[in-house]
Amino acid sequence: MNHSFSVWLVLIAALVAANLPFINDRWLALIPRSQPKTLWIRLVEMVLLYFIVGALGLALENSAGQIAPQGWEFYATTGALFITLAFPGFVYRYLYRHRG
Repeated sequence: MNHSFSVWLVLIAALVAANLPFINDRWLALIPRSQPKTLWIRLVEMVLLYFIVGALGLALENSAGQIAPQGWEFYATTGALFITLAFPGFVYRYLYRHRG
């Protein structure tokens, strides 16, 4: 797999995963719920999806070669990026007026 393709794959997966908790009321988009999700449940789901996307990135990096050591700065930056990528879903869920 091409290195550039791996980077784009992780970025697209992060964009989809960051917005997934806000665009549906299912747990991880798979398990139906009888009640709508609260903001706290959505945030917990977002953290879980952050680690899943991180595992995907780690697996792709491992298949490309040696894994580079990461410090706390890396996780702070990727966490901030993941929260930024979740902005469209948050706006759709909580700020956009739904007619109906």
